[in-house]
Amino acid sequence: MRTAGCCGVSEVIATGNAKVNPKIARDGAEEVKLTVKRTLVPVLKKLKADGYKLVGLEQTTNSSGLGDYQFPHKCVLVIGSEREGLGQDSLDLLDAVVEIPVWGLPFSYNVATATSMCLYQYCVQYPAG
Repeated sequence: MRTAGCCGVSEVIATGNAKVNPKIARDGAEEVKLTVKRTLVPVLKKLKADGYKLVGLEQTTNSSGLGDYQFPHKCVLVIGSEREGLGQDSLDLLDAVVEIPVWGLPFSYNVATATSMCLYQYCVQYPAG
């Protein structure tokens, strides 16, 4: 929530037992709305119907490198879980998938770090919001 707030994100939609620790989130807990849903696919379908482009963060055979990707201005960054990533049912709904190159082991960043990197890249592309 803290990173989302720093990047101007207005809402985080999570599944499962998501909660916010206000001491860690600081002002992000007050500035960013947390919406918790049971499952992800219906949320993605609704966002897509509302005109958002769905951009997933995942390593796939068709993913674009984060440094080369131009985010659509009206988009949703779709993040999977730490261990399993995004399920195929969610991947099938995405308009694009980005991944972050690594130069050592392990082969991927943890989900919080990777999310921060993607949000920052979006902010670089759209500094006025």
